[in-house]
Amino acid sequence: MAEHTPSREEALSLLKEYNKTDSLLKHAYAVEGVMRYMARKYGEDEEKWAVVGLIHDLDYERFPQEHCRKTRQILEEREWPEEYIQAAVSHGWGICIDEEPVTNLAKTLYAMEELTGLIAAAALVRPSKSVADMEAKSVLKKWKDKSFAAGVNRPIIEKGAEMLGVEVRELVTDAIMGMREVREQIGL
Repeated sequence: MAEHTPSREEALSLLKEYNKTDSLLKHAYAVEGVMRYMARKYGEDEEKWAVVGLIHDLDYERFPQEHCRKTRQILEEREWPEEYIQAAVSHGWGICIDEEPVTNLAKTLYAMEELTGLIAAAALVRPSKSVADMEAKSVLKKWKDKSFAAGVNRPIIEKGAEMLGVEVRELVTDAIMGMREVREQIGL
């Protein structure tokens, strides 16, 4: 059978089949928004990038011990294109999987996925509790405090920025802009 081009509706349905937790769904929407924003910035396929952002943690709730590996299996069974699968699973490179991000799509997801968590945490301690009035400098101030959002793997974000050839500050600004576009959906 031939590969098909997955739609957002298909990706969303799959995401909700495997994930019920509100925080995981909001994380998926945040990453989707950032990936859509980045696709526009880079002149890439916005729908493809958004779909990959939406399903990147597909297996996390049900199969945390098989994170990324189970996503590959689920998407292969549904005959998703290898480019989508590789980009989605390689965000776990060096943590839970050996697949290195090789495409611009995969490198962008790798860089941005962790960063959305830091930005969400930084937004929640703001008076507005929103990304609407947030700037990179406030996130970077929190960045230096290792006890703040301690679960966020800062070296991955730095490595992702390096892979993309951009400064972390630019990555933070882009992520904020992407998250602003979905702020109602993610509650920020």
